[in-house]
Order: sequence, then structure tokens, then C-alpha cells
Amino acid sequence: MQRENYIKWIIRLSLLVLLFLCGWLLLKLAPFWVPVLTILKAVLFPFFIAVFITYLLHPLVEILHRKGMPRSLSILCIYLLFFGGTGYALYKGIPYMILQIRELASNLPTISKTYQSWLLEVDHHTSSLPKSIHLRIEDYIHSGERYLQKSAANVIGSIKKLVDYFFVLIIIPFLVFYFLKDIDGIKRVCWYLTPQKWRREGRQVLKEIDGSLGGYIRGQLLVGTLLGAAAMLALWLAGMPYPIILGIIIAITDIIPYFGPILGAVPVIFIAFTISVKMVLIVAGIMLVLQFIEGNILGPLIVGKSLHIHPALIIMALLAGGEIGGVAGLILAVPVFSIMKVIIVHIRNHRLQAKIDKMP
Repeated sequence: MQRENYIKWIIRLSLLVLLFLCGWLLLKLAPFWVPVLTILKAVLFPFFIAVFITYLLHPLVEILHRKGMPRSLSILCIYLLFFGGTGYALYKGIPYMILQIRELASNLPTISKTYQSWLLEVDHHTSSLPKSIHLRIEDYIHSGERYLQKSAANVIGSIKKLVDYFFVLIIIPFLVFYFLKDIDGIKRVCWYLTPQKWRREGRQVLKEIDGSLGGYIRGQLLVGTLLGAAAMLALWLAGMPYPIILGIIIAITDIIPYFGPILGAVPVIFIAFTISVKMVLIVAGIMLVLQFIEGNILGPLIVGKSLHIHPALIIMALLAGGEIGGVAGLILAVPVFSIMKVIIVHIRNHRLQAKIDKMP
């Protein structure tokens, strides 16, 4: 028995050494496979975006089809509404968004000077505190200014890249149309390409993931879009500068549970402070009203409680996601955790069922 355990540990250590050597070799060969990966990413990017949009729109097509509308007509209606609305919004909004980003980038030094003057005032009234504290606060302000300038430049660069990739992105609507039209055939192809022993379990896992995650993703995107549009309109009516940029930030951060409303409100309050105390109060009122609507009307009505995950686990997933990937990690943390939960629970139930079947 001891000899068998010894052999098992040798095998495990050998596998670990082999994995380490494979990783080291992969890093050494990076100059060869990185260009290939870049090409594959450029080719597969529109494909994955089209698959995601198809996943979002397919239930709407099925709802219209079940209500008696011909499938082709239901696809056409949902397709035109989605891409027509998205295209019109981008056509009207992108020029204003670029203009506001440039204005924000040019006004960042002025905003920074405003906060620096406040800092000097605070420094005057807190002269008894150690000088190192004041120097640290000034460093934070300068770092924040550089970060915001860099972020604005990165956003403008990303928009320019989207223009460069226009002919690649224009493929996405065509892919979505054919995916929606031939989705049953695609399912059959995936079924036959999957090894036979995995078909039943794989279909069950995908069904459970879709049941747990599908409604949450669609609901969060819809709520974020509605909240962002309402924020743009409210901030514009209130006279806040950069309403489109701030509305987009609110829409994106609203996808993040619990922490999203706070992250979205920070830049709005930050800019409002440079205008007047009255603007801060107006903006704070707008944010509170929006969050009340989202938390008490839109959230329960559209998103509901489809994840069935304890809030403590969601917060842990958000902390881990934020540490790993920043804002992108916060957005992806809950969906990834939900998928992992479904897979782990399915494996556990499958093993328990296998043990029960083996019992005499």
C-alpha cells in the first residue's frame, strides 16, 4: 500500500514538472505563436460578438414565433429593431461622445487645479498634520489627473480603432442574421460534433447555465441601457457637462452588482464638485432617484433573482474579479462565478447519482 502511494506521488510530481516545462517552452516560442494568435483574435472577434448577440436575441424571436408570427418575419423584426436602433444611436451619439471626451481631456488640468486649490485650503486649516500626508494627497491628485488623461486618450484611440475595423464589424449583422435563421441546424451540427458520451450531460449543463445566467445577462444589459439613457437625459437637463460620457459610465457600471452604483456616481459627483455645491446636490438627487428606480422597479421587474447565489458569495466574486481584471473583472465576475457554480453542482450531483446507482 505504501509503495502504491509512493508511485502515485512520483507520477503527480512528474506531471507538475512536465506542465512547468510545457509552460516554459510555450513562453520561449511566444514570437512564433503570438502573431498567429493576433490574427485569430482579429478573425474570431466578430464571430464571438455575433454569437453573443444571437444568444441575446434568440429568446425574443422565439416569443414572437410562439405567438403566431412566422419565424422569418419574427427574425426580421427583432433584427431590424436591434441593429436599426443600435446603428441610429451610434450614428447620432459617437460624434457628440468624441467631442465631449476631447473637452473633458482638455479641461482635466482645470479640474485638477480646482481640487488643488481646495487642497491648499485644507492644508492651511490642517497645518498641524505631518507634511508627508499633504505630499501624499498631492501625489494622489496628480496621479488621478494623469490616469484620467490617459483614460480619455485610450477611449479616443479605441473609437478610432473601431473606425479602422469598420469593415470587420460590418460582418456582425450578417452573421447574426444567419445564426438566427439557421440556429436549429447549428444546434444539430454541434450535437453531432460532440462525442456521444458527452452529449446528454453537455446538453443538460448548457441548459442549466442558460436557465441560471441567460435571464440575468439580458436583464442586466437592458436595465443598464435604460438607466444610462435616463442618466444622460437627466444630467443634460440639469446642465451637467459631458452627459453622454457620464451616462455611458453609469450604464456600464450598473452591470456590476452592489458596487456598480457607487462606481458610476463617483465621476459624476467628482465633476459636479468643480461646478457648484448646488450642482452637487442636484446630481446627488438624480443618482438617488435613478438608483431607487433601478433597485425597486427595473431590477425586480426585469432581472429578478435568477442567479440564486448568496450575496456574500457575489461580493467575494466581485472582490476577486476586481483584483484580477479591474472594471472588466468586476463585470465578468458574477457570470463566470455563476457558470462555475452550475458546473460544480452538476458534477457533484452526477457523482452522487453514480454512487447511488452502484449501491446494491
